[in-house]
Amino acid sequence: MRLTVLLAALATAFPAVALAGPASDAVKFFYVPDVKFEADAKYRDRFTEPVTRLFDLNDQATRKNPDQVACIDFDPGLDAQDFDQKTVSKTLKVSEMVDGDTAQVVASFSLFPEGDDAQREMHWSLRKIDGKWRISDIASKTSDWTLSQLECLAGQDPE
Repeated sequence: MRLTVLLAALATAFPAVALAGPASDAVKFFYVPDVKFEADAKYRDRFTEPVTRLFDLNDQATRKNPDQVACIDFDPGLDAQDFDQKTVSKTLKVSEMVDGDTAQVVASFSLFPEGDDAQREMHWSLRKIDGKWRISDIASKTSDWTLSQLECLAGQDPE
């Protein structure tokens, strides 16, 4: 009986924990303890097509024109350029829905302690490949865009 009451109390006190799991952990990696830039080449193994194609084009554009902003000029996981790490960490809530080898993880958070446009809701699509969750897309419900739909013409060679 005590264990049941304790579990019920914990589920009520920490709803994000109750809904989180391995797919959510793959997403939380990009938010806490520090925000990480998803397009950074050192994180490429955490992603799959179609997003890796955009990241590759972004890399090509950066190599061709190192003094210019490439295709991705914001942090896709934040849907922003500026943020307060303490606020993001404190307000981050994640939930996941798993269906076999696919999952949807919703990350909601605030970029700053105040401000009408500080709230964000990001939807991450994941696929399980070789037993590990890989990110296949990121969508901002706040700003209505999907990462895989963004174009990166700067990295492509003219045909």
